[in-house]
Amino acid sequence: MTETYALISGILGGNPIEIPDCAHPEFGPHITQEWDDGLGKHSFVFHIHVEPDNDRCKTFDRQRNEIKTHSSSPDYVKGFLNETVIFRWRFKLDAGFQPSSNFTHIHQLKDAGGNISSPIITLTPRVGSPDRLEIGHKDSEGVSSVIATVPLEPFKGPWIEAYEKMTYGHHGSYSIELRNLKTGALLLAHEDSDIDLWRVGAEFIRPKWGIYRSLNSQEYLRDEQVRFDQFCLAKGDDDCP
Repeated sequence: MTETYALISGILGGNPIEIPDCAHPEFGPHITQEWDDGLGKHSFVFHIHVEPDNDRCKTFDRQRNEIKTHSSSPDYVKGFLNETVIFRWRFKLDAGFQPSSNFTHIHQLKDAGGNISSPIITLTPRVGSPDRLEIGHKDSEGVSSVIATVPLEPFKGPWIEAYEKMTYGHHGSYSIELRNLKTGALLLAHEDSDIDLWRVGAEFIRPKWGIYRSLNSQEYLRDEQVRFDQFCLAKGDDDCP
């Protein structure tokens, strides 16, 4: 089996991994491949620890363990203005997964080079009554909104399959479906035919997957393992079947 970091870098190019290994070297790699009985195969496991993990030994009020496309990635896995891009992937939150009232992103769409540093789209578990899963959006004026929200409980434990389709632009389009992989049950569906999915000065839009969370309410948090599998990135006339 190919070493995990080398496997990811071989597909996404360059150094697409943002990990807390420097703060927690005794743990070893924070992205591993482990057998999953439900899938009958190995999957990626993203590990995060309330202590001592941080954001790459650069920022200490948050933690990051993510993969992404970036400037050195092939153009095919980056999204440019007016392009239509499709992502399909699987993820699994532990049955005891604990979010906080602050951000805990497990997926982001983020620009490179634009006028606002915050992500454009986020998939975010958040504590509440009940706990919920949110799709967040921030437009090119910096206005934030939650464009979809559902109870988190059905997402804790089973494998979830995500299918996401975007056309990038200030009047772009966005849709996402999240389904229970085993039963096929549709847990979240959202579609918007006119949404701001670009940034002034942006070079391209990149996806990010993993776990990126604030430590400002760490009393809610625990050590987590978030599993991912079967990433597909396509654009133009291609699809992710």
